Amino acid sequence: MSDVSGSVRIERTFDASADTMWRLWTEPEPFKAWYGPTGARIPVAEMDLTIGGRRLTQMAMETPNGPMEMWFVGEFREITPPTRLVYTESMSDAEGNVQSPQSMGMPEGHPETTEVVVELEDLGDRTRLVLTHVGVAADSGGAMGWNMALDKLTEYATTAG
Repeated sequence: MSDVSGSVRIERTFDASADTMWRLWTEPEPFKAWYGPTGARIPVAEMDLTIGGRRLTQMAMETPNGPMEMWFVGEFREITPPTRLVYTESMSDAEGNVQSPQSMGMPEGHPETTEVVVELEDLGDRTRLVLTHVGVAADSGGAMGWNMALDKLTEYATTAG
């Protein structure tokens, strides 16, 4: 999964050390505090931070049509603290069984499995993040969700150090 043409790529610089940023991406409680678009809660974030280890995340939010929840499952592919994290992501049920994107309301052609690449560059007391989500188009709702999540991360990172 290295074709980045069908990808969202976002670069940001944070007022936090690379070690802090690594922790915010790899520890469940800090991850739950910032992940997801504006208005989303993350009731579940399970992370077995080993190569091949499982990730399971629940995202919940209120919508005009009432409460909505989504589950995502994946596995860690690369773990290089504190500079590089790669994991897969698929829509799933609460037990982590992969569900087809179309059965979850996604458009035809949305891949069943996507790949998230998190690259952190230590700039001293600041960190440059390059996030690439392979399989999520740059003009999609997923890309908009990442930008909202990173806005929340910007705020959270300044107090998490």
